Amino acid sequence: MSYKLFIPGPIAVSEKTLRAMAQPMIGHRSTDFVALYQSIQPQLQSLFYTKDPVYLSTSSAWGVMEGSLRNLVAKKVLCCMNGAFSDKWLDVALRLGKQAGALRTEWGQAIDPEALRAELSQGGYDTVTLIHNETSTGTMSDLPAIMAVLRDFPDVLSIVDTVSSFSVLPIEKDALGIDVLLTGSQKALALPPGLALASVSPRALARAATLKDRGYYFDFLEFQKNHENGMTPSTPVVPLIYALKSKLEDIHAEGPANRYARHARLNARVRDWGRTNGFTLFPQDRYGSLSLNCFTNTREIDLPALNKLLKEEHALVIDGGYGKLKGKTFRISNMGDETDETIAVLLAALDAALAKLSK
Repeated sequence: MSYKLFIPGPIAVSEKTLRAMAQPMIGHRSTDFVALYQSIQPQLQSLFYTKDPVYLSTSSAWGVMEGSLRNLVAKKVLCCMNGAFSDKWLDVALRLGKQAGALRTEWGQAIDPEALRAELSQGGYDTVTLIHNETSTGTMSDLPAIMAVLRDFPDVLSIVDTVSSFSVLPIEKDALGIDVLLTGSQKALALPPGLALASVSPRALARAATLKDRGYYFDFLEFQKNHENGMTPSTPVVPLIYALKSKLEDIHAEGPANRYARHARLNARVRDWGRTNGFTLFPQDRYGSLSLNCFTNTREIDLPALNKLLKEEHALVIDGGYGKLKGKTFRISNMGDETDETIAVLLAALDAALAKLSK
């Protein structure tokens, strides 16, 4: 039996997108591939709000996240940490043998721009990592405020993960001064997993050129050299690029502004449902994600039993909490292609399942 996913990722993929993946295979060094690659660049640059290229990596976003450290960290990286995935970035940096510091914030709290300023003022750092939207806790940090701080430290380059916020709200890479803006296919873009996208600033490329241990697979200079020929450094996942082209057509047809408004509206609707049913948001309301809602399990609901009912009776799935928050929180995604109608179906199913559990 198939289930409709309302987890934070991977999320549900439309039939149109799946069909786009079934096109005949083409050679990744052919003129057909060059045409495909170059055809999607203008729309990608528009969504990234950048004049820089958008590289396509056949990997999860973590590949580009690790690769960014290899390309940019010459001295020491400061990892902004407020949840499972941002915490992991410090571990990855240390495994690479990089000097790394931690700006630790409690799970569910946003990154404090002034705490970032205070840490950077001590000197020694040349790179900062940030997860804009920490899906483990449903917390979205104030990216413009953080980037305003970083502009006061011109020698410190920024790596920003927008895997679960890209295309949910406008993230203006060039205007904000982001050096590496990266995302993945399986969350807000509503594509299957396996494709990462990244846009890299000229000064980040210049930094990369000074480092000798950046490897090959995620070498920004290799991405740039191949981009100039309409290609990728290694064999790309061609079906997912066809799917991406289809998704970009969808986003263009809807209009980015309408897409942002739809995500905000659906997110608010789920948040209101949670409050009505006695659940509180895990992060502060003003830092609550627009991609998903992470609720504290204030009613101590049996979340595995709830999901069992949702699966068996409604063919739907939500998330029962991540890591140390498992069972203590639950997460409901509104990313991607969700509509007023699909969210209404989900909330009605949740009401029915909660009523049955309460008997």
